[in-house]
Amino acid sequence: MQKYQLMVDWGQLDYLVVDMPPGTGDVQLSVSQNIPISGAVIVSTPQDIALMDAHKGAEMFRKVNVPVLGLVQNMSVFQCPKCKHKTHIFGADGARKLAQTLDLDVLGDVPLHLSIREASDMGQPVVFSQPGSDEAKAYLHIASEVVRRLKSSPE
Repeated sequence: MQKYQLMVDWGQLDYLVVDMPPGTGDVQLSVSQNIPISGAVIVSTPQDIALMDAHKGAEMFRKVNVPVLGLVQNMSVFQCPKCKHKTHIFGADGARKLAQTLDLDVLGDVPLHLSIREASDMGQPVVFSQPGSDEAKAYLHIASEVVRRLKSSPE
């Protein structure tokens, strides 16, 4: 069996973000044991079953000495575009409760919004296609919180 090594030249980077699937499987362990990681951000919807995976993921990163920078509550609320009524489809404040349990901060909330899905499907993330929107501001707030924590953490 041949072993292949993939080399990627990313050039000069300020940050490299790796989006991994939820859980504590081989992918997460291999990445955390073989690549120097400055911090992990745990993203979860507010529903109980997703929060169980988020809790396991945070604990796994702590066990392998990767700092957990905080939690992001994804699909936190749906606001009707017509009447502006807000509905917590996946439950309310689940990530906040988990953050308290884990002694972590919530870095922000990402709403369940059609513009996020449409922009992503077109390959134009909402922070580029609609930079002044509330949805883009949610992502930018989370990014600034992550950067703030990375800059203040010891290397």
